[in-house]
Amino acid sequence: MAIYRNYRRPALMATTFATMGLAIAATAAPAFAANTIDLTGVGPANIGVDYTCEAAAGVTAIRAMVGDPNADSPSASGAQNQVTCDGTQQTAVIVLTGTNGEEAPLSAGQTVQVRVALVDADDIVVTGQAKVVGLR
Repeated sequence: MAIYRNYRRPALMATTFATMGLAIAATAAPAFAANTIDLTGVGPANIGVDYTCEAAAGVTAIRAMVGDPNADSPSASGAQNQVTCDGTQQTAVIVLTGTNGEEAPLSAGQTVQVRVALVDADDIVVTGQAKVVGLR
């Protein structure tokens, strides 16, 4: 009785798992890349963002908060409720107001932390970004 070893089985298993991993990564990458937001400009009264979102994400608004990086709460905030979610890159300008509805208490040269996010109808963040920048 002869015993033959099957040397091709480990290679077949490795190839199968590699192919499955590649298929999962290829289909998951577009889903992760579909909703993005990027801060493009910051001033004392408004901020600019570039964003991309898919209709299925349920995005209903862009929200922003600005304030001292070491503060417990923002000194200004704003929202843009008109968003276009069709998978293409869009641009928006968000006007900032102070926490009590007055003009934003920010000035040129000030260092601030800016948080921007795409949110759904329940104000749950779909995707967001935070940066520390100097106001121009």
